[in-house]
Amino acid sequence: MKTLIDLITEQVTNAFTSQGYDAKYGKVTLSNRPDLCEYQCNGAMAAAKEYKCAPFMISDKIAQALAENELFESVESVKPGFINMKVSPAYLAKYVSDMKADEGRFGCDKAAHPKTIIVDYGGANVAKPLHVGHLRSAVIGESIKRIGKFMGHHMIGDVHLGDWGLQMGLIIVELKERKPDLVYYDESYTGEYPKEAPFTISELEDIYPTASKKSKEDEAFREAAMEATSQLQAGRRGYRALLAHILDVSVTDLKKNYDNLNVSFELWKGESDAQPYIPDMVQMMKDKGFAYMSEGALVVDVKEDTDTKEIPPCIILKSDGASLYSTTDLATIVMRMQDYNPDAIIYLTDQRQSMHFVQVFRCARKTGLVGPDVELTHIGFGTMNGKDGKPFKTRDGGVMRLEYLLDEINEEMLKKITENQKEKENLDISEEEAKQTAKTVALAAVKYGDLSNQASKDYCFDIERFTSFEGNTGPYILYTIVRIKSILKKYTAKNSLPDAPILGAHSASEKNLMLVLSRFNAMMENAYEEKAPHKICAYIYELANAFNGFYHETKILSEEDFKVQASYIGLLVLTKNILETCIDVLGFSAPDRM
Repeated sequence: MKTLIDLITEQVTNAFTSQGYDAKYGKVTLSNRPDLCEYQCNGAMAAAKEYKCAPFMISDKIAQALAENELFESVESVKPGFINMKVSPAYLAKYVSDMKADEGRFGCDKAAHPKTIIVDYGGANVAKPLHVGHLRSAVIGESIKRIGKFMGHHMIGDVHLGDWGLQMGLIIVELKERKPDLVYYDESYTGEYPKEAPFTISELEDIYPTASKKSKEDEAFREAAMEATSQLQAGRRGYRALLAHILDVSVTDLKKNYDNLNVSFELWKGESDAQPYIPDMVQMMKDKGFAYMSEGALVVDVKEDTDTKEIPPCIILKSDGASLYSTTDLATIVMRMQDYNPDAIIYLTDQRQSMHFVQVFRCARKTGLVGPDVELTHIGFGTMNGKDGKPFKTRDGGVMRLEYLLDEINEEMLKKITENQKEKENLDISEEEAKQTAKTVALAAVKYGDLSNQASKDYCFDIERFTSFEGNTGPYILYTIVRIKSILKKYTAKNSLPDAPILGAHSASEKNLMLVLSRFNAMMENAYEEKAPHKICAYIYELANAFNGFYHETKILSEEDFKVQASYIGLLVLTKNILETCIDVLGFSAPDRM
């Protein structure tokens, strides 16, 4: 289905051309004065300069040309030359009925030419628990992947684990101090290594911070860790077996934590997976004259003549021959192009890494790792801050584990739901259902609290506000969906859901609800193009408000005219389905009751 704004623009553009004016002046926008009109066109103001006349002379002609058009309830020319439009209730009802009939898509077309898009949005480090710093990457990345999938593209999410480098050497050396007799440290051993890891996730989470602390205080320990890292990367058999155990234990725990966030990945690749691609990539860069030695390091120049600030060279290998993040990211691009040949790769990280990605993307293009038609995009996000405006910390000033934060919000939500039950005397809800509902609503609170902000901006993580059932929050959106479910449940206890057309609006609040519903497809297209989940949040908040305005003014279940009531119910079904579709692409769901 064409978007409603495109259909209106077509009619207005036709009116401009029929009156002898250029089609470019027929652009229509949503009204910025909804008290006066629903859509507006300001093209006459610009056209007046070209056609050397007063703007209202043009706007008057256009309004006259559209006067009998079935799409409009009214078209007004307002001095000095604005064109104000209201959509016909009958046309709007037909449009919304067609949306309802288009089950699952609701008027939103799938991509005619689907793309393969890789989204790199994990960035977790093995042997370390997820902390609040991992929240935004996971939540925003998951939503962008789901939006792309809804729009018909082949989306591939990759966790891109940090499983290479010094942290691995630190673990290997610390484990050796604790368990020196492990067979992995015997270089003469040629047999099979044990299938069971020689540590639990709890032990592993203690080993790494202990080793990291030691490396800062004990130079010999640090040198041993660097040597172990070097031997691991050179392929020492026992160390590679230990790496496999570290990955197995870590990934099992990470999957559990990501599951709690309703976040999943199609690929569980790590930096280690890219290592085999590095030697050939480096050799190619040398052979083709892209890479050269500078102060002992191998670099590729990526500055361009149009740069207004200094863009340092991309370092490929350090002076000791070791690879860096840039090397790994470039090798990962090589691997992804070979395995999936994507049309686009999107990276989600803290915006402070933006220079790194400028260098990597330019290097990848300059050296031919990707063709000119492959999109490389970095979405840099802002910081999640506490109420004090500083990065979110625990009460004692440490970095909070993500699972502890989720537990805290679950508890807060359970408390509110339990109080709500007592207040409304909903004593038939079991403790188990209350806990599950609290978990569902808490996740909505966290995700909506994050996603409703533009990704690039910092935001304040305020548990009290995020868990409120009022205002622009996840729980408010869910409460609206639950309210609609409750009305539909009461209706279907006595009737089957009607397959009747939606009638023209009977009130201003009903028309407003239809107008907001009609914008779903345009909004989704825009959210996909701009990779902007916050636009979906803004839309469903507006839709929830429009529905609640309609609900408070309309006697739905006591309406005596069967056709009118059937129309109301059809409108409720569509509203519920669109709200549920939107929260699904945001990565959370709604309970049946709260």
